Amino acid sequence: MTPRRYLLALATLLATASPACADELFVGAYVHEVDTPFTLKVAEQGADLALGYRFKPIESLGAIGKPAPYVIASLNTAGDTSFAGAGLSWTIGKGRFYFRPAVGLIVHDGDLHRIDPANGSDRGLGSRVLFEPELALGWRASERVAIEASWMHISSAQLFNSEQNPGIDMMGLRLNLGL
Repeated sequence: MTPRRYLLALATLLATASPACADELFVGAYVHEVDTPFTLKVAEQGADLALGYRFKPIESLGAIGKPAPYVIASLNTAGDTSFAGAGLSWTIGKGRFYFRPAVGLIVHDGDLHRIDPANGSDRGLGSRVLFEPELALGWRASERVAIEASWMHISSAQLFNSEQNPGIDMMGLRLNLGL
């Protein structure tokens, strides 16, 4: 299955998921390839539009903080790396403000190999499957609406390819709608 078909399958899942078993829907807009100490430039452009679905926390995983499973799809507006995946997120804080770390795996459609003409190094992502950690700071506007400042990172973390570890950082805002 191609990465674009993964995105289509995920979008279908999101559109048909039952609200009775879901916690929230989230949509976000991100700056693509923000320069941070965690990445090597992969020379991409555009913005990212993300759509995700976060399910209710898994009560039986109380020993690790009752994480909530999520699915996410991200589309790059310039035709560069888009991805779809799934993971677990934790919400820390019960008041208006909270912290949300997350970790997942994604499948992407970006370049696996991209040679930098300046120095001949490979700046491709190296593996079709990538690690996807996230951090978000959120503000609950109401019981059902929250806004988050969010950072997403995708890279191999040298787990799937020990030869290289370029990555892409995305920073932006997302709106969470409780269902």
